[in-house]
Amino acid sequence: MDPDLRLILQPVVALVFVTFAVWFYMYVLRIGHMRAKKIHPEQLKLAGREADELLKEVDGPSDNLVNLFEMPVLFYVAAFAMVALRMDDSLSLGLAWGFVGFRALHSLIHCTYNRVMHRFLAYAISSLLLLGLWARIATAI
Repeated sequence: MDPDLRLILQPVVALVFVTFAVWFYMYVLRIGHMRAKKIHPEQLKLAGREADELLKEVDGPSDNLVNLFEMPVLFYVAAFAMVALRMDDSLSLGLAWGFVGFRALHSLIHCTYNRVMHRFLAYAISSLLLLGLWARIATAI
């Protein structure tokens, strides 16, 4: 593969690591919460709200993990479209890294202090960057 095209895949790898970091943090937080509250794992097989209620104090990372499989899916497709189209220009790479940076910020906010307007701003900026990336792909094809 062309060394310049490998640059396109670096933000993809970064977002994958953000996803695994959230996944790991979610389990560390949940297991600690379950131990502190003496929640037996079998209690979590309850349907819906009953199980959710047991973990509501630590649901931020879980909710964020779900978020990392929504808009980022469009990013992953965009990155591979960029490789196929040989779009290794600095603007496209900047948009890709910007998306990943704001998604990482969104995850950090969601998994820590979870201030909705801060989280929303990071989400909105990342979405606009992704839209810009797709606009560049659309003009390339």
